[in-house]
Amino acid sequence: MAQWAAKYRERLADISWFMRVLNESIARQANAEDGAKGRFWEGRFKSQALLDEAAILSAMAYVDLNPIRAGIAETPETSEHTSVAERLTGLGAQPVAEASITQPADTHVAMEQVTLPKVSGAVAWFDSLPHQPLMPFDARAQLPNTIPFGFEEYLELVETTGRCQRSDKRGLIEERMPRLLDRLNIDPEAFIAASTTLLKRFCSAVGTPASLSACCATRQARHLRGMRAAREVFEKRAA
Repeated sequence: MAQWAAKYRERLADISWFMRVLNESIARQANAEDGAKGRFWEGRFKSQALLDEAAILSAMAYVDLNPIRAGIAETPETSEHTSVAERLTGLGAQPVAEASITQPADTHVAMEQVTLPKVSGAVAWFDSLPHQPLMPFDARAQLPNTIPFGFEEYLELVETTGRCQRSDKRGLIEERMPRLLDRLNIDPEAFIAASTTLLKRFCSAVGTPASLSACCATRQARHLRGMRAAREVFEKRAA
């Protein structure tokens, strides 16, 4: 059992191994359904470290607004396969302030209950597992392992940014800037402009200029691509 646990801890820490297994499982199922052969995804996955609060916020908004930018959803709550839609659906009758700091439920699966399936049964096996709850918001930072923003503030940011993506808008926050951007010193116009290409403008790490510099020092690297984008987005311009 100890050797088994050590082996899978090593594998779970290897994102390349995880993506290879995921790709194989999906490719086998998709190829069987379509009568085709080959890989499911054309290119290699991209892994980027989010170094600070500004990077976390930007990446969350970037992903949650994907369906709206693609034209397959009109509002965040009607989008599919996004965390913001799942959070809004799960709120129910709870006030936002209470729901934002709810501790996640215990979804631990005992080690002795886990039997790894063959690839052909992987999808059904994973569907049978309890879903891991989304990480809660906690603007007061009183709970461990939480997103360090208020949920109401995040919804305001996503809603405002989504509206600014419409073709009849200039891409600016005209009426008022969400307080969350102000607190994190993020330039609102640059944030809107970069919200469709944010992760493409960075390489292996996303963050403020200070965070990228610290990451360079840790990795003993001379430069990380994305410093110019970091200065444009994560440093508010003087009025």
